[in-house]
Amino acid sequence: MKLRKEPDYSHGSMHNVGVLLVNLGTPEAPTTKSVRKYLGEFLWDSRVVEIPRAIWWLILNGIILRVRPKASAEKYASIWSDEGSPLRIFTEKQAKLLQEKFSNSAFPKVIVKSAMRYGAPSVDNALSSLRAECCDQILVVPLYPQFNSSTTASIFDAVFKSFRSVRNVPGLRLIKHFHDHAGYISALSHKVQQYWAEHGKPHKLVLSYHGVPKFSLTKGDPYHCECYKTSRLLGEQLDFEPENIITTFQSRFGRAEWLTPYTIEMMKDLGRENTGRIDVFCPGFVADCLETLEEINMENREEFVEHGGGEFHYIPCLNDSPEWIEGLHQIVSDNTMGWLTHEMTIEDASNQAAKSRTEALKRGAKN
Repeated sequence: MKLRKEPDYSHGSMHNVGVLLVNLGTPEAPTTKSVRKYLGEFLWDSRVVEIPRAIWWLILNGIILRVRPKASAEKYASIWSDEGSPLRIFTEKQAKLLQEKFSNSAFPKVIVKSAMRYGAPSVDNALSSLRAECCDQILVVPLYPQFNSSTTASIFDAVFKSFRSVRNVPGLRLIKHFHDHAGYISALSHKVQQYWAEHGKPHKLVLSYHGVPKFSLTKGDPYHCECYKTSRLLGEQLDFEPENIITTFQSRFGRAEWLTPYTIEMMKDLGRENTGRIDVFCPGFVADCLETLEEINMENREEFVEHGGGEFHYIPCLNDSPEWIEGLHQIVSDNTMGWLTHEMTIEDASNQAAKSRTEALKRGAKN
């Protein structure tokens, strides 16, 4: 294995702390070609689809990538904005706003960037960019509140793969989950309460999480339990009857049994019961995307109404809300403990760096 060239370094440079926010990913454009490329990378990940590679290669390339991209591109087009993909837009805004929260508030300097597990900007490129900015310690923040092998662990894989070819590996921390972090739960609660203050309360509140195959639960994945814990903690902060809060799982793919109850089936059931109004909120997504804007707010809305339901309200994700940026700041601060300090001023640090450079030059360093 060949190690890549290290970034240019000057003795006496002050080291920074890098924070990398990573979300799932998005096609470059709502076109069949772009979606095919994106799905090819996403669905080939062995953590996403646990089928023997030879068999899956035939299914993926012989069927799925021939049929699915066109239909998916039409769905992406329905939520695309002039700025681009909502997921990328909100993830970049979260990084920018978090950067502002850290600016001039801690030492060493904190540099925040965002990346996508699939598509661009890649995890590898973002990590290289942080290293180029003298980040000697890096915190990776998968933007999945609940841990799952197919999501969070896949990001870990990408991080470890990136550093396999790095000579001067930085100090590294990875956040496994934040499903019960007070800052996250508080941001969720505020989002729902704010919506209810403007629109009134529903008869039922449906909390929809991304689904995963049921076998992941039986094989030891904590995702199912963490989703229900998030629902419980959120419910405890809302002035709402616990029996009227329903946890469901969406985005089923393939023929295998996934975690139940399925969101789409719950929409039909609540419709048949002539439920007057339901609100749907997706705590597992910190940024609106195809699965929330199209699947929930369009497809599931249609099923609920067609089966006899009354009003369907979709509560947007946390996105760039001030409460979420504050919660994210708390999560990152908790996980960079020991890296950041308020005891040393930038002036003191600059003086120490200058002394280090002087000593290095005396000993023969060229820069």
